Amino acid sequence: MSMTQQATPAVGTPPAPGQKQSDGRTRQRPLALRLLARPEVGVFLGAVAVLVFFLFAAPPVRDGSSMANILYQSSTIGIMALPVALLMIGGEFDLSAGVAVITSALTASMLSYQLTMNVWVGVIVALLVSLAIGAFNGWLLVKTGLPSFLVTLGTFLILQGVNLAITKLVTGNVATDDISDMDGFTQAQKLFASTFEVGGVNVKITVVWWLVFAALATWVLLRTKYGNWIFAVGGNKDSARAVGVPVTFTKISLFMLVGFGAWFVGMHQLFSFNTVQSGEGVGQELIYIAAAVIGGCLLTGGYGSAIGPVFGAFMFGMVQQGIVYAGWNPDWFKAFLGVMLLGAVLINLWVQRTATRR
Repeated sequence: MSMTQQATPAVGTPPAPGQKQSDGRTRQRPLALRLLARPEVGVFLGAVAVLVFFLFAAPPVRDGSSMANILYQSSTIGIMALPVALLMIGGEFDLSAGVAVITSALTASMLSYQLTMNVWVGVIVALLVSLAIGAFNGWLLVKTGLPSFLVTLGTFLILQGVNLAITKLVTGNVATDDISDMDGFTQAQKLFASTFEVGGVNVKITVVWWLVFAALATWVLLRTKYGNWIFAVGGNKDSARAVGVPVTFTKISLFMLVGFGAWFVGMHQLFSFNTVQSGEGVGQELIYIAAAVIGGCLLTGGYGSAIGPVFGAFMFGMVQQGIVYAGWNPDWFKAFLGVMLLGAVLINLWVQRTATRR
């Protein structure tokens, strides 16, 4: 079309007052739909609703110490839910995450106590073991092409058996020995399990670590090339590989991040209670995955955020402690979680369809 033709007005009925002419381009979606496209918006509203509900249903929740306890419970779930969420955005999930936490704690405890070494040696070795477990899961998945469900289910069973068998073999019991009087314990406890005071309320250090890790994970997802890789491999790994994304590195590193989270939570448990029960951790992997799903992450991959699982973990902690403060039967806790999970899945499905609708 020439410049003269562009400048010549069209002959015909003028548009009605207030009616915009369409130029064929996609119109900008309303602000509400753009907000709904954010995976953390739905869970944020849900977390606010749950908080308001228990503020009225359980008056003790209004106390500062009660809220600090709720945040603590949320943080122990949330620290692990963050790497699990990143892994899910990358298109995979890890069923061994719960028992991997106990494996890490058992490694640090038994190595330090049985060899009478500084506990920091056990802490470092436990980190290496946790990262190795994650690397093994990722490597086996990439090399075999098996679903992450099968790979990590196998790892889950292996770790569950190894945790119990080796603990009995080494200690003669199902729990490790108390390491609270060993060298380095006090320093490690300050890092992983200390408490500080805010306005007369004691707050666990895990709450701070939880928020720091959430901020770091958000920055990685939204501001780094690695974050783009995570979304790419979760959306379509073949297309991602075709445009130069290192799919193998991304998948393995995501599993190693889950290993790091398992190590950190394992160290917190060890230095909080001084000993570890070898049979614990079973079922926790479902809690971590559920917190990520409630937080807006899809099991199909390629969609989610790091902030969403923060609110998802908070909802878990709120319900878990809120039921107790309300004086209700705690046996209903798992039923509440099931309702929350199904509700989150349905809301996420509705949000996706609404946000993508023109």
